[in-house]
Amino acid sequence: MLKPLLAQVKEFKRASILTPVFVVLEVVMELAIPMMMASIIDNGVDKGDMAHVARIGAIMACMALLSLAFGVAAGRLAARASSGFARNLRRSMFANIQTFAFSNLDKYSTSGLITRMTTDVTNVQNAYQMILRMCVRAPSMLVCALFMAFSINAKLSLVFLAAIPFLALCLVFITKNAHAAFLQVFRRYDDLNASVQENLSAIRVVKSYVREDHEVNKFQSACNQVYRLFVKAERTLAFNAPVMQFTVYGCILLLSWLGAKSIVAGGLTTGQLMSLFSYVMNILMSLMMLSMVFVMITMARASADRIVEVLQETPDLKEDPQPLTQAKDGGICFDHVTMRYHAGGKPALRDINLQIAPGETLGVVGGTGSSKSTLVQLIPRLYDAAEGKILVGGQDVRRYDLQALRSQVAMVLQKNTLFSGTIRENLLWGNENATQAQLEQACKAAQAHDFICALPQGYDAMIEQGGTNVSGGQRQRLCLARALLKNPKILILDDSTSAVDMRTDSLIRQGLAQTLPDATKIIIAQRISSVQDCDHILVLNNGEASAYGTHEQLLQESPIYQEVYRSQQKGADEQ
Repeated sequence: MLKPLLAQVKEFKRASILTPVFVVLEVVMELAIPMMMASIIDNGVDKGDMAHVARIGAIMACMALLSLAFGVAAGRLAARASSGFARNLRRSMFANIQTFAFSNLDKYSTSGLITRMTTDVTNVQNAYQMILRMCVRAPSMLVCALFMAFSINAKLSLVFLAAIPFLALCLVFITKNAHAAFLQVFRRYDDLNASVQENLSAIRVVKSYVREDHEVNKFQSACNQVYRLFVKAERTLAFNAPVMQFTVYGCILLLSWLGAKSIVAGGLTTGQLMSLFSYVMNILMSLMMLSMVFVMITMARASADRIVEVLQETPDLKEDPQPLTQAKDGGICFDHVTMRYHAGGKPALRDINLQIAPGETLGVVGGTGSSKSTLVQLIPRLYDAAEGKILVGGQDVRRYDLQALRSQVAMVLQKNTLFSGTIRENLLWGNENATQAQLEQACKAAQAHDFICALPQGYDAMIEQGGTNVSGGQRQRLCLARALLKNPKILILDDSTSAVDMRTDSLIRQGLAQTLPDATKIIIAQRISSVQDCDHILVLNNGEASAYGTHEQLLQESPIYQEVYRSQQKGADEQ
């Protein structure tokens, strides 16, 4: 687990190394002060030598200033190293997520990935900062203080050696039991974030159905689950403070009793006893710091496991060592293709054989759940076929460089997404170097130019996140224009005109034919009118190719197609 995490320290290695160095120097200066104080009491105050008091006092002041300077330097470097470490973790996680296939993304919820990149990374960042400072300061202080204490009186210092193993055993027991509880806590954080995300993204639906109280109760339930698990974890960690106090006060009592006897017997001076009291506090404070580090690491360990899981996730889609970067044309061939979303699961597509010539337009119809979207998602390798192969331009799609393949395929989905920004910025996703004339040409083909020009800012009008300030039909037309700007060899329209009227749908199809005459087009639609002019039409039923042919052929040969056509014609006649 540590290796993938430490690999993200990168350019902050120097700060990570220098921080412990300054911490050790701070501890050395700090622990030398009690020895100086003992010298002031025994050799200055008791003997009335004020010159010695002034000289040693000046040295103590210098040491205190140096300790302060080293502490400030250590704090600044630790903050820089931990913040940079967290930044690199988020960058690497996000970059790795971008390489995931859909099958990888199916393993995680959106809220879970967000929690890992926010709360979990913050926990690891805080733990890393504590490790750089406290994990170095505490052992350094412990070792140095023990050395100083033994140099003063070895017999009395044995008190510390008895306390350390006792405290260590208690801490191991506490942290072991708390770790399992924190793992459950962070899983519940995913549910909490999912509740918030779902509520905010669907706030219009919530308000239209007056379900605010239901959503509040659902969120409170998720909050209560997190609360109960946190209480369980913190209840275990609560034993940390009593154990520490018992150890501290026990050592102080033993040292006071044994120290007083040594002074009476003449084996210890008053100054030395005071130094021992200072060192006992240093030793026990270092143990207390270690216990705090253990608590933080216990929390961070659960977060680190979740982060490493994302960092080490490898894309299910493997690329060819010597990939092709250009498709000869937009011809597509499905050769005995079977598709499963999960290994050993029920096939979503069964033994599909299909040939689409370059420049041909294929219509795809079928009932809900017939795997129409699954079929087209195999072409740009959003998923891979379990059996058989898909050819684009005469080559297996698995031989292409993924980015090169997807740059030659444009998909417009029924629920396509617009991003916050201007209309122009959204369109430039299709071609970042497109001119204004090209933008207008694509929007005219997609029947979007007129409504854009009607907006006060035109192409510079702002789009809210998800395109919530435009209608469904306008959103679909903008997404279609964005796809046209890619000038793809293959254009896939997955029910992408469902929110526009039939006249606009017809105009869009005419615009596509004029704008991309040589591109292979696949049109998935519920309306027969959207596909009846296609060169061929594929009818899917429960993941199988039920029928294939022209509109006229299917009206003669396909019962499913006939039923859909008659129902739509009847509905049109009744209107």
